[in-house]
Amino acid sequence: MVAASSENAQDLAAELSWFADVLDARIRLYFNKDAALGSILEIAPPDISTSNSCYGEFVRHYDLSFNERLVLVLALIPHLRPQLLDVLWSKNETTERGFTEFGGLHGSTHGGFIPSGETAAFILAGDDLGMRFEVVRLFDGDHFFARHNILHLSPTSTVEPVLSGPLIISREHLQWFTTGEERKPAYNSDFPARLIETQLEWDDLILPPATMEQIEEIRNWILHGQRLLEEWEMNKKLQPGFITLFHGPPGTGKTLSASLLGKRCGRDVYRIDLSMIVSKYIGETEKNMAKVFDMAEHKRWILFFDEADALFGKRTRVDDSHDRYANQEVSFLLQRIEEFAGVVILASNLRTNMDDAFVRRFQSIIHFSIPKPSERLRIWRNAFSPKAELEERMDLERIAEKYELTGGTIMNVVRFASLKAVSKDSTTILLDDVEEGIRRELYKEGRAI
Repeated sequence: MVAASSENAQDLAAELSWFADVLDARIRLYFNKDAALGSILEIAPPDISTSNSCYGEFVRHYDLSFNERLVLVLALIPHLRPQLLDVLWSKNETTERGFTEFGGLHGSTHGGFIPSGETAAFILAGDDLGMRFEVVRLFDGDHFFARHNILHLSPTSTVEPVLSGPLIISREHLQWFTTGEERKPAYNSDFPARLIETQLEWDDLILPPATMEQIEEIRNWILHGQRLLEEWEMNKKLQPGFITLFHGPPGTGKTLSASLLGKRCGRDVYRIDLSMIVSKYIGETEKNMAKVFDMAEHKRWILFFDEADALFGKRTRVDDSHDRYANQEVSFLLQRIEEFAGVVILASNLRTNMDDAFVRRFQSIIHFSIPKPSERLRIWRNAFSPKAELEERMDLERIAEKYELTGGTIMNVVRFASLKAVSKDSTTILLDDVEEGIRRELYKEGRAI
């Protein structure tokens, strides 16, 4: 990505120089200081029509206007060349404080000027109210800056003007415009989700043919759904995303299937930590979920909600206002999922735990059953290390036939027996160790051997 960062740096350096000229012209025009120009619009932005940089491609893709482009650069400046805004620290000699019209904030750790919406309004509009109103529209919720999570104004208290909020560019776009790499979000309270990956391949997934066929439907949507919506003009008739329910006992391949689906289609899969989403406080679950979907919007991710009945289980009987609000909240969450233009996988151990009203609105419901003897045999044969040898009296076909185990349970047994062999400095997997591992697993499930 060295070439990408170098191309970005070249274009951004030109953008910063252009911004410096615009800012200087605005200050001269505003304070009537020998301005050579009649308007900042006379200062044309750099020509990057043939640039191969990520930044240049972005500017062309959205066909940014003068105002949009300058606001984008303004949001980038604290991260790239913060000293460009130092001139806005100037003190008003009349009030002996900073100029109100410059906006901006002091950071808790950043020593430079943090631009706000007011800063953008000053540079673009000066004291022109009509132009100021145009600037405000750049921060509306329906502008692509907000809809695509590119930049926004941080919320203010109800008594403060909207434009007084600091101007924030998303971490993803900051990294894209600089290094040329897509940033993968870190697990935290604002995005309580972890990227899940697997070293296994699609051929390692052993499921009944009917289950595989349904998973193939999701793959087809990921690869061809956009064409269906746009080229076939079905976007007015169909939801933009795909919601599916994976249900079945633990260890039957729900998480692995989600991981391999993402791997096969070139999509990141994030498992949502519901323990950080669900809150006993009214309205908090809704806010926490909104953070996840705001971050995931337009990222082409697959969102995986394990044990989803914690969120989308059967709704409670309405006995009081709290129950009524909880049900309304869950309905809101489902609506947000339906509006998500990506794939959402909800996983549950039991189909009956899920509310029927929700399930009817899903695009597919896929049952992950305990594997049959033939499927268990394939799992057993693929489970051991290629460096391991099976004891001569080991009959995997008999074991697969006799013990009704899930794929996850089989892997636990293989782990146990293989570790036994390694601890003895041996490469031979003993039948006694395999059977002991099976006994341990059955005991955990409350079953007798």
